[in-house]
Amino acid sequence: MEETDEAPKGESGHRMWEKIVRITDKLWDAPTRLVQSVGDHVLLLSRAAFWLFKPPFRVGVFLEAAEFIGVQSIMIVTMIGTFVGMVFALQLTSALRQFGTESFVGATLGIALTRELAPVFTSIVVAARAGAGMATELGSMRITEQIDALSTLAVNPVQYLVSPRILAATIMVPLLSMLFNAVGMIGGYGVAVWIQNVDRGAFIENARWIVDTQDMVQGVLKATIFGLSLSLVSCYQGFHAEGGAKGVGIGTTRAVVGSFVTILVLDYFLTDIILVLQNK
Repeated sequence: MEETDEAPKGESGHRMWEKIVRITDKLWDAPTRLVQSVGDHVLLLSRAAFWLFKPPFRVGVFLEAAEFIGVQSIMIVTMIGTFVGMVFALQLTSALRQFGTESFVGATLGIALTRELAPVFTSIVVAARAGAGMATELGSMRITEQIDALSTLAVNPVQYLVSPRILAATIMVPLLSMLFNAVGMIGGYGVAVWIQNVDRGAFIENARWIVDTQDMVQGVLKATIFGLSLSLVSCYQGFHAEGGAKGVGIGTTRAVVGSFVTILVLDYFLTDIILVLQNK
């Protein structure tokens, strides 16, 4: 009787230990995959940077990628930038008028656009439009074995497909961010001065007085890093797509969501670092 009682107890303890092991494995699975994913992205970036300086230089591919990422995004960036500036000016005027400081609408709008709104919104727009396109294109090439065919023809796939796109996004996103700044200020000026009756001279002079070169540099630096990051994430997801058409769709979704998360996380840490350096 004692042996039969001890057997169930031993089996129960064994099952309990298996549950603990499974739970522990699940808890460690997420951070392990995150670290592995970051490492894979860094490896792809290093390979892209290496092949960027190795001949033959793919100037035509770079110009095509720059046109797709930058030129084709001008219209949507202009429209979104204008309405972001208009809405933000409307909210600022309503809030600052309660304290009699609506003359600082232009300065506040300028700081918000140059430091945060322009680089973040521009990067999100490019990630949603061009990032998804890059991931879909590379994913389709992967599942149809076109990338393998490039290797067979002695063409390095990273040099031909990844390096030009990352370089193009790194250059074009800051330029689009500057466009966002301009149209956002124009839209904000129209709402504040023509609709909310903010003094025109006070709007312009306060903006010129308070918004300085450091604010512009901060925004351009962020946009540059965001452009590199979103293109890297998009190229990685497309380059490693698998599982047919469904896999391409999953890779595209991951590219867009991953780009958004990466942009916002980097935005916090970059802002913290820049503010610390400016206060020294």
